[in-house]
Amino acid sequence: MKQFTSVHDVADIQALIQSSLAIKKDPFANNNLGKNKTLGLVFFNPSLRTRMSTQKAAYNLGMHVMMLNIDKDSWALETRDGVVMDGDKVEHAREAIPVMGQYCDIIGVRSFAGLQNRQSDYTEEVLNQFIALSGKPIVSLESATRHPLQSLADLATIEEYKQTSKPKIVMTWAPHIKALPQAVPNSFAEWVLATGYDLSIAQPHGFELAEEFTQGATVEYDQTKALENADFIYVKNWSSYKDYGQTASHLRSWTVDQSKLVHAPQAKVMHCLPVRRNLVIADDVLDSPASIVIQQAANREFAAQAVLLKMLGGIQKA
Repeated sequence: MKQFTSVHDVADIQALIQSSLAIKKDPFANNNLGKNKTLGLVFFNPSLRTRMSTQKAAYNLGMHVMMLNIDKDSWALETRDGVVMDGDKVEHAREAIPVMGQYCDIIGVRSFAGLQNRQSDYTEEVLNQFIALSGKPIVSLESATRHPLQSLADLATIEEYKQTSKPKIVMTWAPHIKALPQAVPNSFAEWVLATGYDLSIAQPHGFELAEEFTQGATVEYDQTKALENADFIYVKNWSSYKDYGQTASHLRSWTVDQSKLVHAPQAKVMHCLPVRRNLVIADDVLDSPASIVIQQAANREFAAQAVLLKMLGGIQKA
């Protein structure tokens, strides 16, 4: 596996899910595979779970890890081509990224959508520059449009907790005080549908995701109807794709609380975290046995390790 940027980079999704779960049982089985190999983690945006889980996964494989916060630990980086660099950007990506490639065997990069220009965000400028210029395998730690490591962990969590071979999976929009990217919901929808599960997406009108990610899903505008008899409820806010970057924090009736779980009493509730309590999900859900958000976050380590294991195997054979 040369890159890990979306589900389309994975030849066998079920095999990768099962690899994640096998690693969970014995995380140190391949602790020499990464000996003398270096993972670079490059962050243009903040991170807790992605940073710690990917670093831990690399250590489990015996890798060295170097982390870089752009604009904090390094020079401000210009990513646009053809510009006169007479502003606040000190270094250009065309030099910085190849240099990173000299120091690392695998590079992970995290860069969010700006939510100002849909066309610019959906071209994945930063991620594609790392792919084009680094000369090394690239792992997306979340990009403008997708979060594949999160989605792999989500599917592994569903595999662990499902009680039927075809569980009812519902992803529901929830309110938030600010506009958030579509990366997590895009990716979750794409992975669930590629895995062969049925997916329902509940959202207010105007918050439809791009069809390239949701084709084959059932779209509902009545949250109560969508949640009925759900086995898994994935709660997430996202801003509008159509009216790009717009949000609707006033729709507080979409908050997931115990009154919503009456319609799905057996459901497990998921969220990628961080979650704003009593806005996105209520305390009475997050602190209940229905919530598996901590277990879901724990699986981030093993999902990342499965991806790195696959990449290291390719490097060893090259």
